[in-house]
Formats: sequence, C-alpha cells, structure tokens
Amino acid sequence: MASMDPIKAIRFDTTSPLSGAKSVSQASGTGFAEAFGQALEKVSATQADAADLAKKVQLDDPNVSLEESVLAMNKAQVSFQALVQVRNRMVQAYHDIFNMPV
Repeated sequence: MASMDPIKAIRFDTTSPLSGAKSVSQASGTGFAEAFGQALEKVSATQADAADLAKKVQLDDPNVSLEESVLAMNKAQVSFQALVQVRNRMVQAYHDIFNMPV
C-alpha cells in the first residue's frame, strides 16, 4: 500500500487569492435589501401577534395569560428597536458614503 503525503493530497486553486470565498449574497442567495425586507415582515408579524394577544387578554380569553401577552409585547418591542438600529446604521453609512470626497 502506497503512503500518500497528506500535504500533497490537498490542492488549492491558486488562480485567485479569494477563489474559495463567496460573498454573502452568493452564499445565502439573498441580498441585503431582501433580508431587511424579510426582517421587516417578521417584526410586523411579531407586533401583530402581540396586539392580538393583548386584545385577547382584554377580552378575558381563558386560553391566553397576561404573562404570555406581556412577553409577546416585549419581544415585539425589542425586535422593533433592533430593526430601527439597523435602519439608523444604514442611513449613517449612506451619509458617510455620500459625503466622501471624490
């Protein structure tokens, strides 16, 4: 049985220094705008669910507890705040790029 040197067995494509690297959009198949849109939809759905649970608590629905409603409202608030922070960072990056000297 012939022994093979493990280092010689590994071959790399050296035509490009970043040949093995993929961009985020290539790896996931989605761009930033699409990912941000999906996040916006999820936040909206979370807020709608929290509002629905709050309404059920107000109507004394025995299947929904006050704790569950408060937890859903807090999750919706945190997710909205995170989305606002991402938007603020995007706006700041846009302004930074826009104000760069040419």
